[in-house]
Amino acid sequence: MSTPSLAIRLYGTDEPVTPPRILTAGRLTAELDAGNLRHIRFGGAEIIRAVSFIVRDRNWGTYNPAIANLVVEEGEGGFSVCYEALARDDGQAIRYSARITGSADGSLRFEAEGVAETDFLTNRTGFVVLHPIVGVAGEPVTIEHVDGRIEQGRFPDVIDPVQPMMDLRALTHDAAPGLAVTCRMEGDTYEMEDQRNWTDASYKTYVRPLALPWPYTIARGERLEQAVRLTVAGTAPATTSAGAATTIVLGPSERAVPRLGLGLDPSEIAGTLAEAATLSRVGASIIVGSYDPRLGHDRATLEGIVAVARALGAEAWLEAVIVSVEDFEAEIAALGQTVADLGAPFASILVSPAPDLKCTLPGSVWPPAPPPRALFEAARAAFPGVRLGGGMFSLFTEMNRKRPPVDLLDFVSFTTTAMLHAGDDTSIVEGLEALPAIALSAARISGDRPFAVGPSAIGMRMNPYGEAPFANPGNIRQAMNFNDPRHRGLLGAAWALGFFARFAEGGADSVTLGGTTGAFGLVSVPQAWPQPGFEGKGGLFPMFHVLAGLARLSGQPMLKVAASPFVEAIAAETARGTELWLANRTAVPQAVQLPRPARDAFVLDADSFAAATTDPAAADTLTTPFTGTAITLAPFAVARLRLS
Repeated sequence: MSTPSLAIRLYGTDEPVTPPRILTAGRLTAELDAGNLRHIRFGGAEIIRAVSFIVRDRNWGTYNPAIANLVVEEGEGGFSVCYEALARDDGQAIRYSARITGSADGSLRFEAEGVAETDFLTNRTGFVVLHPIVGVAGEPVTIEHVDGRIEQGRFPDVIDPVQPMMDLRALTHDAAPGLAVTCRMEGDTYEMEDQRNWTDASYKTYVRPLALPWPYTIARGERLEQAVRLTVAGTAPATTSAGAATTIVLGPSERAVPRLGLGLDPSEIAGTLAEAATLSRVGASIIVGSYDPRLGHDRATLEGIVAVARALGAEAWLEAVIVSVEDFEAEIAALGQTVADLGAPFASILVSPAPDLKCTLPGSVWPPAPPPRALFEAARAAFPGVRLGGGMFSLFTEMNRKRPPVDLLDFVSFTTTAMLHAGDDTSIVEGLEALPAIALSAARISGDRPFAVGPSAIGMRMNPYGEAPFANPGNIRQAMNFNDPRHRGLLGAAWALGFFARFAEGGADSVTLGGTTGAFGLVSVPQAWPQPGFEGKGGLFPMFHVLAGLARLSGQPMLKVAASPFVEAIAAETARGTELWLANRTAVPQAVQLPRPARDAFVLDADSFAAATTDPAAADTLTTPFTGTAITLAPFAVARLRLS
């Protein structure tokens, strides 16, 4: 195949992206991105991850407002930004103006005034503030409430399932040793949720408590005024920049590399069997097949899942949705009989009531569903001798809010998506920072039972918060995508390595990633959505080679790896020595200092992309001798090094 554009190789899409503008006022810097602020730093230390004025619809979809009359001014003493914005769709519109000012003393103010041009139905309209998690999780915070009360608290360490802080007016925390930042939020009542629930690398403070009715209507002509103000006190220490060299340090670990699984949607059974010779070379240990009678799944579906697992040389697992609320025991018993008639081919079976596939937000009434203990007792009786799993087929968030009766289970499982709240490249890779907290929290929930990460990807396989994920026919960067282009690019390969590595370090028993031939697949087959650079001709996505390499490490003694915030890594001891996998999760080159010399290297980057798409054995055929103790990883490159 011809070599695609660099953008396709890196991101899977040629959609242009306007880089953020860096605003500077003395030691204060901020990225101006689509009218909002990201990565606000003082002296190089990140004090706030983002301040955004957002408008959402009734399904939690975020509008992309049209910005006009943008004026940016910068001088020695500070900067200012002014603009007007319009958020609208075919049925409603709201207009607002914004002003941002920053000063060299570290103070910053972001104000917004808006008016609804029509009755405007929304789940949230107003400011959202993101606090970072690295160096902040578990640390003290001074809380000022709306009524003026002052309280000393802490940012959660284990992920809070609901809202760790309520009725907020201001928060003060140490962004770095000796540097305090106060964030004051005006114009409404704010509260915080722990966004690590959704793999976001932040704590989110937002307007309008969730206990109030939603969606709600901003009446035509109704005005709103809100503001966020930041101030700092103290000095910032020296920090590491994205261009600084990363030194890899290896240490002992008591863990083994977990098993690798692939998800299987029944719609992909035929296509997967057709590509079985190629997909079997991944070496996945587990195939997790979905089964939902509401979608017409039946005995033939079960047979197809088993056939795929056998063709790929993997263990068959089943995720079974239980539809009935009143007669769930009979439904489970009938499914158990069908499975028995097939020869009991599933090593593990997970069950979930259909109502649990949709979110129930804090303060809302849980919909009718089978009692959890009765559900799993019925499943235990219906599937004798099988590892029985529970948790959530949707996101970790929902399991954290509705915890399963773990004493009745053999393991606990959940899934994630990288793009519930934001669809930009930076947010996707930053979300890897949240995974250790998810692993810690999942381990607390599962207790003495193991936890398994279910079929997870950058994109969303189901939408607990709306009708469905976005189909994305335009192949764009967008939150809540089903088919997301980054999955097919080098960014997706680097993300997959980081995802697996962080859950491996966190103690996951198995990690199931992506799929086989669909939107989360590893092999390109004809689809209804664009696949630039592949177009359904059987090419291999870069993630194929990463997962194949990780599958080879399954069960091997793992090593602890200390790296930098910009490089993902996993290492294990094998019969051939220490194997180290590295991934650059950024769009700039990363220099890496190895712990000792390497004897060979496989590098998956923009230069080797084309060759890797046609060769299932690329990790071997593209391996070359390597000398020295340093390597530079190109943007989103992945490397496997065998150390001497």
